Amino acid sequence: RGTVTAFAPFDARADAEALRKAMKGLGTDEETVLNILTTRNNAQRQEIASAFKTLFGRDLVDDLKSELTGKFETLMVSLMRPAYIFDAHALKHAIKGAGTNEKVLTEILASRTPAEVQNIKQVYLQEYEASLEDKITGETSGHFQRLLVVLLQANRDPDVGVDEALVEQDAQVLFRAGELKWGTDEEKFITILGTRSVSHLRRVFDKYMTISGFQIEETIDRETSGDLEKLLLAVVKCIRSVPAYFAETLYYSMKGAGTDDDTLIRVMVSRSEIDLLDIRREFRKNFAKSLYQMIQKDTSGDYRKALLLLCGGDDD
Repeated sequence: RGTVTAFAPFDARADAEALRKAMKGLGTDEETVLNILTTRNNAQRQEIASAFKTLFGRDLVDDLKSELTGKFETLMVSLMRPAYIFDAHALKHAIKGAGTNEKVLTEILASRTPAEVQNIKQVYLQEYEASLEDKITGETSGHFQRLLVVLLQANRDPDVGVDEALVEQDAQVLFRAGELKWGTDEEKFITILGTRSVSHLRRVFDKYMTISGFQIEETIDRETSGDLEKLLLAVVKCIRSVPAYFAETLYYSMKGAGTDDDTLIRVMVSRSEIDLLDIRREFRKNFAKSLYQMIQKDTSGDYRKALLLLCGGDDD
């Protein structure tokens, strides 16, 4: 359900030559760069990079960095990152240096499948010779850290049938841990939301609404705060619908004054081959305008052109 698929007929050498020509000499032909990189899938971009090095003895990413600037450069360089390294790289940057970017940790670890999380951990270890879990526990604390660690274990129950008795039990446990308790038993929320299967949790949310009269999101909103609240809400939203979660993430990255370009780029690039068509549909349904229109209104120049190509069409 991605907007970017394998380009055909594909010729890595021809693309590499066109890119070299676009960046050689005075001035850069940005149009050629963006047209090639947004219409090839990630595997093809890696082939182009390798042909580029073979033909010219130059590193394509280094050339892009020296020839392009600003958000457009960030977007093109992000597109060149091998898909399997993308998340590991984003997490590495979220936890390096002064201050941690909790938003990135939340977005990636709440939305990826257990198999994807296992892959991210392996790649992180290979690329950076460090354990992602150690790095994250070193930079976070409290219940927020605990839930991140639970998600990093990637041990969510497999989706095999739903046990209604356990659904009832979990819903009651959550109700007692939150609304019925003075203070909140965060551990119960962390364990249930971090380990139960997706289909089980969807039933738990329905049952919870029946028992308590509240949506689980309302309870989390009232009973928790800060980074833990944001992470719990992200997990719940992703259990309900990953595309809807990303549609909302994109909407808020552009809503109001200023644009959160890092988030916009990260989501557009990371979902372009997975479910961007579904995200577009949810966006149109939930925000009364299309993702395409919002990008058009909120960005400019070559950066806008490239994002619109990745978006792959208007839904109005």
